[in-house]
Amino acid sequence: MTPAPYPIGLIHYTNVAPILDYLQVPGGVDVIRGVPTQMNEALLTGRVSMANISAVEFIRNADVLSALPDFSVSVLGAVYSVNLFHRRPWGDLRGGRIALTAQSATSVALLEVLLRETGVQATLERAEGSALELLDQGYDGVLRIGDDALREWYDVVGPIGEEVSMLDLPHQKHGVTVTDLAHRWFVLTGHPFAFAVWAYRKDAPPPHALLQAMRVSRRAGIGQLAEVSERHARRLGLPERVVQHYLWNFRYHLEAPDRLGLAEFADKVLPGHAPLEFGTGLHALTP
Repeated sequence: MTPAPYPIGLIHYTNVAPILDYLQVPGGVDVIRGVPTQMNEALLTGRVSMANISAVEFIRNADVLSALPDFSVSVLGAVYSVNLFHRRPWGDLRGGRIALTAQSATSVALLEVLLRETGVQATLERAEGSALELLDQGYDGVLRIGDDALREWYDVVGPIGEEVSMLDLPHQKHGVTVTDLAHRWFVLTGHPFAFAVWAYRKDAPPPHALLQAMRVSRRAGIGQLAEVSERHARRLGLPERVVQHYLWNFRYHLEAPDRLGLAEFADKVLPGHAPLEFGTGLHALTP
């Protein structure tokens, strides 16, 4: 009897393009695609057996999930695509209303941690729309994530000429401030922030052929980052050098600093959480 295909969930934001753009899915693997909240639900219900899911859902479900030991979507410092847009200073958001995206549980949890750690109490509400639209509707802050957040950040602060260093990109213009939550986490903790991990159900570890294909794809994507950036810059309608800077900021290996940041986030967001487990036996395959 032929075994059933191994189902995986993929969230194909631009930030994982260096891992996924060159992925040759091996035989015996089925792919389902969606946004983070959809893939979280698919993994937890068993619709898929592995997915690149929100880090906070991995933390909350550490009793049933393990994570690949060498894959993450992490960043040390600014990420540019997890942004709080606001017109009042951060401290003046106290008592205000903040609109939240429905697409990412981790970004919402990170915002809650940062507000709490800085003594800012605000009302968080679900609302969909662009950052400027929601600010104009009366919200004091708007959380935006992913490709939309990257484009809307550039809409606010751009255009950015060649004379501007990519290490000194603006985050404020025309009365709108774009607070990068990953940068604020780094200032608070000194650690990278892991937005996503590649988690799998403990009762359904991934086949080796899939892990090998993912590692080969990552090596190709990182090695051809200029080509990846050019392709996605056209799709996003952004300058190629901005997208390339965005992508080379990411850490796609779950290294010791990333695990430290993930552990600190876990302690802050869910004290007393189950131990985080990583499939150390899966390290053996290369590259």
